[in-house]
Amino acid sequence: MPLPSFAVVDLETSGFSMRRNRILQIGLVRVDADGSVLDEWSSLVKLQWPLQRVGPTDVHHISRSTLRGAPALHDVLDELGARLDGAVLTAHNAAFDAGFLLRATRRRSGDARVRGSADRALCTLRMSRRLDPERQLSHRLVDVADRYGVALDRPHDALADAAATAAVLPHLLAAHGITDAEQLEPFYVSPAR
Repeated sequence: MPLPSFAVVDLETSGFSMRRNRILQIGLVRVDADGSVLDEWSSLVKLQWPLQRVGPTDVHHISRSTLRGAPALHDVLDELGARLDGAVLTAHNAAFDAGFLLRATRRRSGDARVRGSADRALCTLRMSRRLDPERQLSHRLVDVADRYGVALDRPHDALADAAATAAVLPHLLAAHGITDAEQLEPFYVSPAR
């Protein structure tokens, strides 16, 4: 079975807890197996209530004022669902991103396409770590991107991180000798819940 297209997603959140923290930004870069970009999109997400924290602004540079006028989460999830369009949801540390998406769809009756995709996602972090069984290298996105000569100029911007992950993906597929969809199986993860 030939390789599918990949919907590479990155989220910026108000923290690490899926129970207490929320999605602030979603970025998506859809690519085919050779890395050709088929679609790019990102959106900020409106705060769900006035006292919601935005978390580490020094890391993601998202402030309350940045989020004013942003679309509501359910609208962002609907748009994301439309853009997934049968592609394999992919992320660097996919359990984290897919976990936040899955929880958000449950909380907000979000798009069923997002819920279905987030239930099982391809993880580029897992792919990178499998190439380094002795764990001698860093597998943070910025370091993996650097190893493959991929620029990551704005770390912790959802679209920039998704673009870097999408650019790294063909290198990881090649390094593992992956040429068909069945060979992706060891690199899928179920989200943290």
